[in-house]
Amino acid sequence: MNELIEHAARDIVAADMTVALTGAGVSTESGIPDFRSKNGLWSRYDIREYGTIDAFHRNPGKVWRMLREMLSLLDAEPNPAHRALARLEEMGYLDAVVTQNVDNLHQEAGSQTVVEFHGNFTRVVCVRCGNQRAAEQVSLEEMPPRCTCGGVLKPDGVFFGEQIPPEAYRRAMALAQRCDLLLVVGTSATVSPANHLPYLVKAGDGTVIEVNTEATELTGGLSDYLIRGKAGEVLPCLVDAVTSASQP
Repeated sequence: MNELIEHAARDIVAADMTVALTGAGVSTESGIPDFRSKNGLWSRYDIREYGTIDAFHRNPGKVWRMLREMLSLLDAEPNPAHRALARLEEMGYLDAVVTQNVDNLHQEAGSQTVVEFHGNFTRVVCVRCGNQRAAEQVSLEEMPPRCTCGGVLKPDGVFFGEQIPPEAYRRAMALAQRCDLLLVVGTSATVSPANHLPYLVKAGDGTVIEVNTEATELTGGLSDYLIRGKAGEVLPCLVDAVTSASQP
């Protein structure tokens, strides 16, 4: 693994523009389970009844009972993986993070340029007037919680059946087309349309490096190589290796 980390560090130092695509595997080490894991929310709640935008509009009170449990996880703290990516940006070797996570932990760790591909569940938005506020400011005693205008409040994240926020989609695709190195961290990158990003990078002759605990559909084909391990263990080592590789 050390040789691959050193290889990745040299590639990052040589790259003109590096972007990270992150997923659930970055935040599991902060205690936020992958929705699809053995103990994830979708093991206990039917996606069709709780995870789609149609289900939310049909019975928001019912869906909010699941969301209340989900939002309780958002008290989590950034872990070494989040902090390592923020450090790479601070050092000038990471231009942006495109995250599929909705937990705000990249920002809390210090990352400045974060594209929230699936929104952010630490905010809520009124489906009637569009007013936004921090989720922690909302009382969850009433189901569903409501705005002062009387409209139902919804987490400012993407449900199944909802469109990716247009500006986030535009920024992510533009970054993938411009960058020459993509770090795919903690995600199998199989959910559309986020899974288009590695293909766009390769179409531009860029390098795709995976940091995952196991092989994915990208491994051995689309990605150039896989650094196998937990993001919270690999990425701090990568920061150290970049520091060494960048020395004259």
